[in-house]
Amino acid sequence: MHALFGEFIGTALLVLLGNGVVANVLLKGTKGHNSGLIVVAFGWAMAVFVGVFSVAAISGAHLNPAVSVALAVAGKFAWGDVPGYIAAQMAGGMTGALLVWLIYRDHFDSTDCADSKLATFCTGPAIRSLPANLLSEVLATFVLVYAILSMVAPKVSLGAMDALPVALLVLGIGVSLGGTTGYAMSPARDLAPRIMHALLPIRGKRDSDWRYAWVPVFGSLLGGSLAAVAHGIA
Repeated sequence: MHALFGEFIGTALLVLLGNGVVANVLLKGTKGHNSGLIVVAFGWAMAVFVGVFSVAAISGAHLNPAVSVALAVAGKFAWGDVPGYIAAQMAGGMTGALLVWLIYRDHFDSTDCADSKLATFCTGPAIRSLPANLLSEVLATFVLVYAILSMVAPKVSLGAMDALPVALLVLGIGVSLGGTTGYAMSPARDLAPRIMHALLPIRGKRDSDWRYAWVPVFGSLLGGSLAAVAHGIA
């Protein structure tokens, strides 16, 4: 239960800060309005840093169903623990998204663009082409998971700073591969907040784009699993 609570808290912090920076950039009247993808990428990197160092000692800080599944495929995590981790991660993602909405509620109300409101919860393609969008998510998650599996623990621990390589990894993926689909790489980062977008009484919201929702979910799970297989071969 300690591990599951750690995954819940870590994922909630991740989505709170990650979706929070998207809200700060996209919603009307915020201090960071229109500051762009670079700010979003840095914000998500710091969100990963905070989430990982907060709960790494408790749960291993997967914070992502794609990571949990990939670790199980690689034989580094018990399959029997995967469902509980995913449930905790999804609950954490929904909680983080709820908190973003509560914090930025006045800005949601003053923003006219329904697409921007949706984007603060979940990803969407810059150009909608499902095969290309799926490939983007598969490749981004492959890079994420393969790099995580390849990381070697330093001989001298840096304490909480040991989470920094993962944050830099996410920053690199964001600025390099994030321009096509928004680099979801995680159902807990995309599907869980998308569910909250559908449930919350957001003024002037659009549909939650369920026709696209399978792409970041399937793409991240496939990309992570392929990375685990490739790492095992290597």
